[in-house]
Amino acid sequence: MQPITALTIAGSDSGGGAGIQADLRTFSAFGVHGTCAITAITAQNTLSVSAVLAVDPELVVAQVEAVVADFAVAAAKTGMLARPETVVRVAELARRGVLPHLVVDPVLVSSTGQSLMESGGAEAYRDALLPFADVVTPNLREAAVLCGVDVGDVNDLEDMVSLAQTLLSFGPRYVLVKGGHYSRSSVTKNRAPDILMGGGEVMILDAVRIDTINDHGTGCSLAAAICAGLGLGRSLPEATRDAKSFVLSALEGAAAWHLGHGHGPIDHLGWNA
Repeated sequence: MQPITALTIAGSDSGGGAGIQADLRTFSAFGVHGTCAITAITAQNTLSVSAVLAVDPELVVAQVEAVVADFAVAAAKTGMLARPETVVRVAELARRGVLPHLVVDPVLVSSTGQSLMESGGAEAYRDALLPFADVVTPNLREAAVLCGVDVGDVNDLEDMVSLAQTLLSFGPRYVLVKGGHYSRSSVTKNRAPDILMGGGEVMILDAVRIDTINDHGTGCSLAAAICAGLGLGRSLPEATRDAKSFVLSALEGAAAWHLGHGHGPIDHLGWNA
């Protein structure tokens, strides 16, 4: 078997649950060779992010150029980019055509509330990077920030559709607004619905909510799974459905794990399958 190659441009998670670490495990689960460009080093665990050091944008670009000069990258994704300048430089790479089937996961804040993007990041995503995305995959909080609205005003699926419509106007081919982070809201109580919009269609991708605190890195993993699927030749809707099923299975597999004292990782490699 000759594996395809995918590229992730994202930050490192010292706790191993999210970021580059989650992306590479997800690529492996799909039989895809993973390459990476690290944008930031974080000191974090299952409880919090205690420190962040952003990598110079020039070095981020150098990592990408080293990869694409030697590998036939079939698909790419972005995660934590940390600096608006890095967002703009990645957009320039996308404009050059070296980031095919680009999945943009607009990481702005951690699940514990720690800012993971310097001021001006939302504007950089909107103005520079989103027009080159095959799909952008924000959670509700990130979608609200990108659209300039209060997440407290997002109360039902119609509001999620409205966010997706606004995001689509920024230029990506598809938008996936994820509802999974707001378990106590009327949007997602006992369910984990996502809204996929693009190609003239609106699709509700629903699933039961898994009762577990081991959900660290689900957004990274979902975007990486979509990236892998696109690289393998699946359509965007097919890749997204497969990715959602993958994350659901990984949540189920890790539901009873005790790794760390907070939100632990998911079962990317099917150890409990």
